[in-house]
Amino acid sequence: MSNKTVLSGCIPEDIAALIPHEPLFKSTQIFKWIANGAQSFDEMTNISLELRKKLEAGCSIYSSSVHMVLSDADGTLKLQIELYDGLMIEAVLLCDRERRKTACLSTQAGCAMGCTFCKTGTLGFARNLTASEIVEQFLYLEREAGKLQNIVFMGMGEPMLNLSAVRQAVTVLSHKAGRNLSVRRITLSTCGITEGIYELADKGPAVRLALSLTTADPELREKLMPVAKSQSLDKLKEAIRYYSEKTGHRCTLEAALMKDVNTGKKSAQNLIAFASRLPVLINLIPWNPVEGLPYEAPSKKEVDFFCKALENGGLNVTVRTKRGSSVAGACGQLGKTKIEEKSSAS
Repeated sequence: MSNKTVLSGCIPEDIAALIPHEPLFKSTQIFKWIANGAQSFDEMTNISLELRKKLEAGCSIYSSSVHMVLSDADGTLKLQIELYDGLMIEAVLLCDRERRKTACLSTQAGCAMGCTFCKTGTLGFARNLTASEIVEQFLYLEREAGKLQNIVFMGMGEPMLNLSAVRQAVTVLSHKAGRNLSVRRITLSTCGITEGIYELADKGPAVRLALSLTTADPELREKLMPVAKSQSLDKLKEAIRYYSEKTGHRCTLEAALMKDVNTGKKSAQNLIAFASRLPVLINLIPWNPVEGLPYEAPSKKEVDFFCKALENGGLNVTVRTKRGSSVAGACGQLGKTKIEEKSSAS
Protein backbone atom coordinates (compact mmCIF):
# COMPACT_ATOMS: atom_id res chain seq x y z
CA MET A 1 0.00 0.00 0.00
CA SER A 2 1.26 3.52 -0.77
CA ASN A 3 2.59 5.58 2.12
CA LYS A 4 0.33 8.42 1.05
CA THR A 5 -2.48 9.47 3.39
CA VAL A 6 -5.89 8.59 1.95
CA LEU A 7 -8.22 11.57 2.31
CA SER A 8 -11.57 9.94 1.56
CA GLY A 9 -11.79 8.72 5.14
CA CYS A 10 -10.80 12.05 6.70
CA ILE A 11 -12.87 14.85 8.20
CA PRO A 12 -11.73 18.51 7.90
CA GLU A 13 -9.85 18.37 11.20
CA ASP A 14 -7.81 15.41 9.93
CA ILE A 15 -6.97 17.25 6.73
CA ALA A 16 -6.04 20.40 8.65
CA ALA A 17 -3.45 18.40 10.60
CA LEU A 18 -1.79 17.46 7.29
CA ILE A 19 -1.50 21.10 6.18
CA PRO A 20 -0.80 22.93 9.47
CA HIS A 21 0.46 26.12 7.85
CA GLU A 22 -2.67 26.64 5.78
CA PRO A 23 -5.81 28.52 6.91
CA LEU A 24 -8.38 26.20 8.48
CA PHE A 25 -10.97 26.92 5.80
CA LYS A 26 -8.70 25.27 3.22
CA SER A 27 -9.16 21.86 4.83
CA THR A 28 -12.94 22.33 4.69
CA GLN A 29 -12.74 23.24 1.01
CA ILE A 30 -10.72 20.11 0.27
CA PHE A 31 -13.17 18.01 2.28
CA LYS A 32 -16.10 19.45 0.32
CA TRP A 33 -14.44 18.68 -2.99
CA ILE A 34 -14.01 15.04 -2.00
CA ALA A 35 -17.58 14.79 -0.70
CA ASN A 36 -18.82 16.19 -4.01
CA GLY A 37 -16.97 13.53 -5.99
CA ALA A 38 -13.68 15.13 -7.04
CA GLN A 39 -11.45 12.50 -8.58
CA SER A 40 -8.21 14.49 -8.65
CA PHE A 41 -6.60 17.42 -6.89
CA ASP A 42 -6.57 19.31 -10.21
CA GLU A 43 -10.36 19.59 -9.96
CA MET A 44 -10.02 21.62 -6.76
CA THR A 45 -9.96 24.98 -8.52
CA ASN A 46 -10.21 27.14 -5.39
CA ILE A 47 -7.06 25.48 -3.97
CA SER A 48 -3.74 27.01 -4.98
CA LEU A 49 -1.54 25.11 -7.42
CA GLU A 50 1.21 25.00 -4.79
CA LEU A 51 -1.07 23.36 -2.23
CA ARG A 52 -2.47 20.96 -4.80
CA LYS A 53 1.07 19.83 -5.64
CA LYS A 54 1.82 19.39 -1.94
CA LEU A 55 -1.31 17.30 -1.50
CA GLU A 56 -0.50 15.22 -4.59
CA ALA A 57 2.95 14.43 -3.18
CA GLY A 58 1.78 13.18 0.18
CA CYS A 59 -1.87 12.24 -0.19
CA SER A 60 -4.33 10.43 -2.41
CA ILE A 61 -8.08 10.91 -2.60
CA TYR A 62 -8.91 7.22 -3.04
CA SER A 63 -7.21 3.95 -2.13
CA SER A 64 -9.44 1.72 -4.31
CA SER A 65 -10.79 1.71 -7.86
CA VAL A 66 -13.92 0.51 -9.64
CA HIS A 67 -13.21 -2.73 -11.47
CA MET A 68 -16.64 -3.30 -13.03
CA VAL A 69 -20.15 -1.84 -13.04
CA LEU A 70 -23.08 -4.24 -13.47
CA SER A 71 -26.66 -3.09 -13.94
CA ASP A 72 -30.06 -4.75 -13.55
CA ALA A 73 -33.18 -3.73 -15.47
CA ASP A 74 -34.86 -2.89 -12.15
CA GLY A 75 -32.40 -0.04 -11.56
CA THR A 76 -29.97 -1.91 -9.33
CA LEU A 77 -26.27 -1.24 -9.85
CA LYS A 78 -23.50 -3.43 -8.49
CA LEU A 79 -19.93 -2.20 -8.32
CA GLN A 80 -17.02 -4.57 -8.08
CA ILE A 81 -14.27 -2.58 -6.38
CA GLU A 82 -10.58 -3.45 -6.35
CA LEU A 83 -8.74 -2.68 -3.13
CA TYR A 84 -5.08 -1.67 -2.90
CA ASP A 85 -3.99 -5.25 -2.14
CA GLY A 86 -5.88 -6.88 -5.02
CA LEU A 87 -8.86 -8.02 -2.96
CA MET A 88 -12.31 -7.31 -4.34
CA ILE A 89 -15.46 -6.14 -2.61
CA GLU A 90 -18.93 -5.30 -3.90
CA ALA A 91 -21.29 -2.40 -3.24
CA VAL A 92 -24.85 -2.09 -4.50
CA LEU A 93 -27.21 0.73 -5.39
CA LEU A 94 -30.86 -0.14 -4.72
CA CYS A 95 -33.89 1.82 -5.97
CA ASP A 96 -37.36 1.37 -4.48
CA ARG A 97 -40.70 1.97 -6.18
CA GLU A 98 -40.55 5.66 -5.25
CA ARG A 99 -37.10 5.83 -6.90
CA ARG A 100 -35.38 6.53 -3.60
CA LYS A 101 -31.78 5.43 -3.79
CA THR A 102 -29.99 3.41 -1.15
CA ALA A 103 -26.31 2.49 -0.99
CA CYS A 104 -25.66 -1.03 0.31
CA LEU A 105 -22.06 -0.95 1.56
CA SER A 106 -19.59 -3.65 2.57
CA THR A 107 -17.51 -3.45 5.75
CA GLN A 108 -15.18 -6.41 5.29
CA ALA A 109 -13.54 -8.30 2.46
CA GLY A 110 -15.14 -11.69 2.86
CA CYS A 111 -16.84 -12.66 6.12
CA ALA A 112 -16.00 -14.90 9.06
CA MET A 113 -19.59 -15.56 10.14
CA GLY A 114 -20.19 -18.54 7.83
CA CYS A 115 -23.97 -18.21 7.45
CA THR A 116 -24.84 -21.22 5.32
CA PHE A 117 -27.41 -19.44 3.14
CA CYS A 118 -25.18 -16.49 2.18
CA LYS A 119 -22.64 -16.38 -0.66
CA THR A 120 -20.32 -14.08 1.29
CA GLY A 121 -20.39 -16.56 4.15
CA THR A 122 -18.77 -19.20 1.93
CA LEU A 123 -15.70 -17.07 1.22
CA GLY A 124 -14.02 -16.90 4.57
CA PHE A 125 -12.57 -13.71 6.02
CA ALA A 126 -9.82 -11.70 4.32
CA ARG A 127 -9.67 -8.46 6.32
CA ASN A 128 -11.55 -5.47 7.68
CA LEU A 129 -12.04 -2.50 5.40
CA THR A 130 -10.65 0.90 6.29
CA ALA A 131 -12.95 3.88 6.77
CA SER A 132 -11.67 5.19 3.42
CA GLU A 133 -12.61 1.97 1.64
CA ILE A 134 -16.11 2.17 3.10
CA VAL A 135 -16.61 5.84 2.19
CA GLU A 136 -15.27 5.27 -1.32
CA GLN A 137 -18.02 2.74 -2.06
CA PHE A 138 -20.58 5.45 -1.39
CA LEU A 139 -18.72 8.03 -3.48
CA TYR A 140 -18.41 5.61 -6.40
CA LEU A 141 -22.13 4.81 -6.27
CA GLU A 142 -22.97 8.51 -6.29
CA ARG A 143 -20.67 9.00 -9.27
CA GLU A 144 -22.73 6.43 -11.15
CA ALA A 145 -26.23 7.31 -9.96
CA GLY A 146 -26.31 10.82 -8.52
CA LYS A 147 -27.18 11.80 -4.97
CA LEU A 148 -28.25 8.96 -2.67
CA GLN A 149 -30.71 9.23 0.20
CA ASN A 150 -29.91 6.22 2.39
CA ILE A 151 -27.17 3.82 3.46
CA VAL A 152 -27.47 0.24 4.66
CA PHE A 153 -24.42 -1.58 5.97
CA MET A 154 -25.72 -4.89 4.64
CA GLY A 155 -23.04 -5.76 2.11
CA MET A 156 -20.10 -8.09 2.58
CA GLY A 157 -18.95 -8.70 6.13
CA GLU A 158 -20.17 -8.22 9.70
CA PRO A 159 -20.23 -4.47 10.54
CA MET A 160 -20.06 -5.02 14.30
CA LEU A 161 -16.64 -6.64 13.90
CA ASN A 162 -15.32 -3.49 12.21
CA LEU A 163 -17.27 -0.93 14.18
CA SER A 164 -14.45 1.61 14.57
CA ALA A 165 -14.05 1.96 10.79
CA VAL A 166 -17.82 2.01 10.29
CA ARG A 167 -18.10 4.74 12.93
CA GLN A 168 -15.46 6.86 11.17
CA ALA A 169 -17.13 6.35 7.78
CA VAL A 170 -20.47 7.48 9.22
CA THR A 171 -18.75 10.53 10.74
CA VAL A 172 -17.35 11.45 7.33
CA LEU A 173 -20.59 10.89 5.42
CA SER A 174 -22.78 12.69 7.96
CA HIS A 175 -20.43 15.66 8.41
CA LYS A 176 -22.24 18.96 7.88
CA ALA A 177 -19.45 20.34 5.71
CA GLY A 178 -19.68 17.36 3.35
CA ARG A 179 -22.52 15.03 2.35
CA ASN A 180 -24.41 15.82 5.54
CA LEU A 181 -26.39 12.57 5.47
CA SER A 182 -28.76 12.10 8.39
CA VAL A 183 -27.71 9.20 10.61
CA ARG A 184 -31.41 8.34 10.79
CA ARG A 185 -31.12 7.34 7.12
CA ILE A 186 -28.31 4.89 7.90
CA THR A 187 -28.96 1.29 8.98
CA LEU A 188 -26.43 -1.20 10.28
CA SER A 189 -27.25 -4.90 9.99
CA THR A 190 -25.65 -7.52 12.23
CA CYS A 191 -25.99 -11.29 12.35
CA GLY A 192 -26.12 -10.99 16.13
CA ILE A 193 -22.94 -9.68 17.77
CA THR A 194 -24.39 -8.66 21.13
CA GLU A 195 -21.25 -6.82 22.31
CA GLY A 196 -21.49 -4.62 19.23
CA ILE A 197 -25.18 -3.91 19.82
CA TYR A 198 -24.43 -2.67 23.33
CA GLU A 199 -21.49 -0.59 22.10
CA LEU A 200 -23.62 0.93 19.34
CA ALA A 201 -26.31 1.82 21.87
CA ASP A 202 -23.83 3.33 24.33
CA LYS A 203 -21.37 5.08 22.03
CA GLY A 204 -23.21 5.55 18.75
CA PRO A 205 -23.41 6.51 16.02
CA ALA A 206 -27.20 6.83 16.35
CA VAL A 207 -27.92 4.75 13.26
CA ARG A 208 -30.80 2.31 12.83
CA LEU A 209 -30.21 -1.33 13.78
CA ALA A 210 -31.25 -4.43 11.87
CA LEU A 211 -30.69 -7.96 13.16
CA SER A 212 -30.41 -10.90 10.77
CA LEU A 213 -32.39 -13.34 12.89
CA THR A 214 -33.61 -15.77 10.18
CA THR A 215 -35.15 -18.12 12.73
CA ALA A 216 -35.98 -18.10 16.45
CA ASP A 217 -35.50 -21.87 16.69
CA PRO A 218 -32.18 -22.10 18.59
CA GLU A 219 -31.06 -25.44 17.12
CA LEU A 220 -31.92 -24.45 13.55
CA ARG A 221 -30.29 -21.05 13.97
CA GLU A 222 -27.05 -22.70 15.09
CA LYS A 223 -27.08 -24.83 11.93
CA LEU A 224 -27.81 -21.90 9.64
CA MET A 225 -25.75 -19.28 11.49
CA PRO A 226 -22.73 -20.58 13.41
CA VAL A 227 -22.51 -17.28 15.34
CA ALA A 228 -25.61 -18.44 17.25
CA LYS A 229 -23.45 -20.93 19.19
CA SER A 230 -21.95 -18.03 21.14
CA GLN A 231 -24.75 -15.48 20.76
CA SER A 232 -27.87 -17.07 22.17
CA LEU A 233 -31.40 -15.90 21.44
CA ASP A 234 -31.84 -14.83 25.06
CA LYS A 235 -28.71 -12.67 24.85
CA LEU A 236 -29.93 -11.16 21.58
CA LYS A 237 -33.33 -10.35 23.03
CA GLU A 238 -31.76 -8.50 25.96
CA ALA A 239 -29.38 -6.62 23.65
CA ILE A 240 -32.24 -5.54 21.37
CA ARG A 241 -34.28 -4.35 24.34
CA TYR A 242 -31.28 -2.39 25.66
CA TYR A 243 -30.64 -0.79 22.28
CA SER A 244 -34.27 0.31 21.91
CA GLU A 245 -34.48 1.70 25.45
CA LYS A 246 -31.17 3.54 25.07
CA THR A 247 -31.78 5.01 21.62
CA GLY A 248 -35.55 5.20 21.30
CA HIS A 249 -35.32 3.35 17.96
CA ARG A 250 -37.07 0.17 16.97
CA CYS A 251 -34.90 -2.67 15.71
CA THR A 252 -35.72 -4.49 12.47
CA LEU A 253 -35.59 -8.28 12.62
CA GLU A 254 -34.66 -9.75 9.22
CA ALA A 255 -35.55 -13.30 8.25
CA ALA A 256 -34.22 -14.88 5.06
CA LEU A 257 -36.95 -17.40 4.17
CA MET A 258 -35.96 -20.71 2.60
CA LYS A 259 -38.32 -23.31 1.22
CA ASP A 260 -39.26 -25.98 3.76
CA VAL A 261 -36.60 -24.69 6.19
CA ASN A 262 -38.02 -21.82 8.23
CA THR A 263 -41.42 -21.01 6.73
CA GLY A 264 -43.72 -23.36 8.63
CA LYS A 265 -46.16 -22.88 11.47
CA LYS A 266 -43.63 -23.80 14.17
CA SER A 267 -41.11 -21.30 12.78
CA ALA A 268 -43.77 -18.59 12.86
CA GLN A 269 -44.68 -19.44 16.46
CA ASN A 270 -41.02 -19.29 17.51
CA LEU A 271 -40.54 -15.90 15.89
CA ILE A 272 -43.73 -14.54 17.46
CA ALA A 273 -42.57 -15.74 20.88
CA PHE A 274 -39.15 -14.13 20.39
CA ALA A 275 -40.46 -10.78 19.12
CA SER A 276 -43.39 -10.39 21.51
CA ARG A 277 -43.04 -7.33 23.71
CA LEU A 278 -39.98 -6.14 21.79
CA PRO A 279 -40.22 -2.83 19.87
CA VAL A 280 -39.36 -4.41 16.52
CA LEU A 281 -40.38 -4.56 12.88
CA ILE A 282 -40.12 -7.82 10.93
CA ASN A 283 -38.63 -7.80 7.43
CA LEU A 284 -39.07 -11.07 5.52
CA ILE A 285 -36.57 -11.72 2.73
CA PRO A 286 -37.42 -14.55 0.32
CA TRP A 287 -34.10 -16.32 -0.19
CA ASN A 288 -32.14 -15.26 -3.27
CA PRO A 289 -30.59 -18.22 -5.13
CA VAL A 290 -26.85 -18.79 -4.77
CA GLU A 291 -25.22 -21.47 -6.91
CA GLY A 292 -23.88 -24.34 -4.85
CA LEU A 293 -25.93 -23.71 -1.73
CA PRO A 294 -28.48 -26.38 -0.69
CA TYR A 295 -31.56 -24.16 -0.46
CA GLU A 296 -34.48 -23.08 -2.59
CA ALA A 297 -36.48 -19.89 -2.70
CA PRO A 298 -39.87 -20.19 -0.99
CA SER A 299 -43.06 -20.07 -3.02
CA LYS A 300 -45.31 -17.04 -2.82
CA LYS A 301 -47.79 -19.23 -0.96
CA GLU A 302 -45.19 -20.04 1.69
CA VAL A 303 -44.22 -16.40 2.12
CA ASP A 304 -47.84 -15.27 2.32
CA PHE A 305 -48.64 -17.96 4.91
CA PHE A 306 -45.66 -17.02 7.06
CA CYS A 307 -46.36 -13.30 6.78
CA LYS A 308 -50.02 -13.77 7.72
CA ALA A 309 -49.13 -15.96 10.68
CA LEU A 310 -46.80 -13.28 12.05
CA GLU A 311 -49.38 -10.55 11.53
CA ASN A 312 -51.99 -12.66 13.33
CA GLY A 313 -49.47 -12.93 16.14
CA GLY A 314 -49.46 -9.14 16.50
CA LEU A 315 -46.23 -8.34 14.65
CA ASN A 316 -45.58 -5.58 12.12
CA VAL A 317 -44.33 -7.31 8.97
CA THR A 318 -42.99 -6.28 5.57
CA VAL A 319 -41.74 -8.46 2.72
CA ARG A 320 -38.64 -7.25 0.91
CA THR A 321 -39.01 -6.78 -2.84
CA LYS A 322 -36.52 -8.83 -4.85
CA ARG A 323 -34.08 -6.53 -6.67
CA GLY A 324 -30.71 -6.95 -8.35
CA SER A 325 -30.77 -10.73 -8.69
CA SER A 326 -29.72 -10.72 -12.36
CA VAL A 327 -26.35 -9.19 -11.36
CA ALA A 328 -26.08 -11.20 -8.11
CA GLY A 329 -26.68 -7.98 -6.23
CA ALA A 330 -29.57 -9.13 -4.04
CA CYS A 331 -29.37 -9.91 -0.34
CA GLY A 332 -27.03 -12.86 0.29
CA GLN A 333 -25.55 -12.92 -3.23
CA LEU A 334 -22.46 -10.72 -2.86
CA GLY A 335 -19.27 -12.66 -3.17
CA LYS A 336 -16.40 -11.51 -5.38
CA THR A 337 -13.15 -11.16 -3.47
CA LYS A 338 -10.44 -11.53 -6.12
CA ILE A 339 -9.90 -10.30 -9.63
CA GLU A 340 -10.65 -13.22 -11.89
CA GLU A 341 -10.87 -11.48 -15.20
CA LYS A 342 -9.70 -7.91 -15.80
CA SER A 343 -12.39 -5.74 -17.34
CA SER A 344 -12.67 -1.97 -17.62
CA ALA A 345 -15.32 -0.23 -15.56
CA SER A 346 -18.20 1.35 -17.40
